[in-house]
Amino acid sequence: MKGGMGGLMKQAKQMQEQMQKAQEQLADEEVIGQAGGGMVQVTMTCKYSVRKVTIDPSLMEENDAEMLEDLMAAAMNDALGKVETRTQELMGDITGGLGNIPGLGDMLK
Repeated sequence: MKGGMGGLMKQAKQMQEQMQKAQEQLADEEVIGQAGGGMVQVTMTCKYSVRKVTIDPSLMEENDAEMLEDLMAAAMNDALGKVETRTQELMGDITGGLGNIPGLGDMLK
């Protein structure tokens, strides 16, 4: 039994190292959220850092602050959704579904 526990601990340590590398990769990986047919774009890292906001100049001319605010919110939400999807994809590859076991995800952090 002791050898089995040692093997399990070794696997957990390897998984933890892989997760650390994945988190470092996510810090640099970018997604682009869009709204208004691409008239507003938000570039965000997969660690939730906004790197760039692009607004089509024609939106600035219309002077409709409420519409621009709505488009900004929609672009941010689109980017956040893409970050969540990418993070789940990358971490799911590493954990192989182990993250679905209650409490195990917290142990691996």
